[in-house]
Amino acid sequence: MAKNIVTLAGVKKLYKMGSEIVAALNGVDLRIDEGEFVALMGPSGSGKSTLMNILGCLDRPTEGSYKLLDQEVSGLSDDQLAAIRNKTIGFVFQNFNLLPKLTSLENVALPAVYAGLNSSNRMKLAMEALEKVSLADRAEHLPSELSGGQRQRVAIARAIAMRPSIIMADEPTGNLDTKSTGEIMEIFKDLHRNGSTIILVTHEPDIAQAAARQILVKDGKITKDILTAHSDETIDIV
Repeated sequence: MAKNIVTLAGVKKLYKMGSEIVAALNGVDLRIDEGEFVALMGPSGSGKSTLMNILGCLDRPTEGSYKLLDQEVSGLSDDQLAAIRNKTIGFVFQNFNLLPKLTSLENVALPAVYAGLNSSNRMKLAMEALEKVSLADRAEHLPSELSGGQRQRVAIARAIAMRPSIIMADEPTGNLDTKSTGEIMEIFKDLHRNGSTIILVTHEPDIAQAAARQILVKDGKITKDILTAHSDETIDIV
């Protein structure tokens, strides 16, 4: 039986806007197991980004339970959440979020810096990660010397350098051309084939097709959960 990575039960995220309470998430139940490749989909304002922030320990639910690797994290402090993010989750963002004055190798090594590893171990892990995305020959290049696709490959290398339990990607191809998009998605597919658990946020159906499971978020709720490898196993939530 697959190891449980993520369990959400009755999760709500409420915001006060004037005299009204707005529910960005309104009672979300979700389980993701080790080794899954999940795409979170939904239109702007659907709640998918809020859900991603909670899954990534970047935010806390107002109500409900969130267990990450069987640990309840919804009530942890900022420092505790930061420690979990560094150890457990690798992030890939649409805008790459690379530091412009650091080389590719130094950018990839950053999570290991925060984890307190010595220089030798940091550089070893970073180079191994760059090799996995076929970018070892650009290790000493600055972000300004790289194409958009190469920058995103550096960002993926940074996300996997510490061998996290989960890779979370937020619109990772949103700023890329068609050729680079294809290359990036092949990297995600390869990581998944090698056992990585991947949660990807996208509004593009073509990108979501890479995932074995698609979850549609609408009006703060999960409305559909589809196992794309077995089209007969579609669950209509509402």
